[in-house]
Amino acid sequence: MLNFTYLTPTKVIFGKQTQLQTASEIKKLGGSKVFVIYGGGSVVKSGLLAQITKNLEENGLEYITKGGVKPNPRLNFAREAVLESITFGTDFVLAVGGGSVIDTAKAVAHGTANPDIDIWKFWDRSENLTKSLPVGVVLTISAAGSEMSDSAVLTNTEIGRKRGLSTDLNRPKFAIMNPELTYTLPKYQIGCGIVDIMMHTLDRYFTHTKGNQMTDEISEALLRTVIQNGKVAIKDPTNYEAMSEIMWAGSISHNGMTGLGAVTDFAPHQLGHELSAMFDVAHGASLSTIWGAWATYSYIEEPSRFARYAKKVWGITAQDDEQAAKKAIQATVDYFVSLDMPVKFSDLDIGVQSEDILEKLADSCSYDRGRTIGSFRVCDRDDILEIYKLANC
Repeated sequence: MLNFTYLTPTKVIFGKQTQLQTASEIKKLGGSKVFVIYGGGSVVKSGLLAQITKNLEENGLEYITKGGVKPNPRLNFAREAVLESITFGTDFVLAVGGGSVIDTAKAVAHGTANPDIDIWKFWDRSENLTKSLPVGVVLTISAAGSEMSDSAVLTNTEIGRKRGLSTDLNRPKFAIMNPELTYTLPKYQIGCGIVDIMMHTLDRYFTHTKGNQMTDEISEALLRTVIQNGKVAIKDPTNYEAMSEIMWAGSISHNGMTGLGAVTDFAPHQLGHELSAMFDVAHGASLSTIWGAWATYSYIEEPSRFARYAKKVWGITAQDDEQAAKKAIQATVDYFVSLDMPVKFSDLDIGVQSEDILEKLADSCSYDRGRTIGSFRVCDRDDILEIYKLANC
């Protein structure tokens, strides 16, 4: 086990009707002027937004709302929201939604606290983030884990780049998590969420770090739990127990716990980000599309690690590690298929791509050969291209 520092400052308020505690939690943190950000019309149609704003009003909190966040959250929208937030005099940002809404809320908090700096400079690393505003979350989608994570992504459509930013200043102050708020999600969105949750742990689990038993056991239990309850949730999204397990797993999967004491990888995320940036592919769908290709290309680096995954997560045993590894990869891909998630380019409705497009994806992912990705198998630009080729069918 490697040295680590672990910080989980996010207060989790879990269960039925917990959204009614939103205003009291904001007041405890000193908030008085709340910038409420949300996505599409679902939180309006469901009555959740009205419930939240009424709760704020009854507790004497000023607020403004801004809707319209899209999947693969857009930089231009976040910039617009920052300007509105500065004008309002925001001292607390509240996200009502899923990962894209939460990530946008984090961007708004950073931009409001640093009005003289364009927020993209934090994401492209040309400026260091040293201060921000507090963010709270009312979660409506179990997927990204952004409600407890130190990360946030933004898509810059002007240059076709999707980038992540990791900093403890990204961690929300509280996360209100009522599984009932996820009941109306479409099947596809539930599937994307299940994949995203699994991938946040898989991208930490596939490591060469040895002697990390506790973290490995937590990761394996989480994966088994998500796989089991995902089968239930995809058929019955109103099953409270299944949706509860998935919601809590989503937070644990990306709050750092499943990667403690180990070198992590996250190459599949980097590969998937390029699909989202170029084709506006849903994040979870980009991950299910690319994972099988990445695993097939990478497992040979340490087949025994995949063999452990096969046994501990899928109950698969085989004559040798390589055979077990291949069976585990296929079991994972088959599970994604059972959720009606894409596992190759043609499943994404983008079709089989030309060599030129694959080259552009590889160039972008490698920052024009300026970086490698991953640690389980370190991939340069040419490796990245080979993985895209494997998925391009």
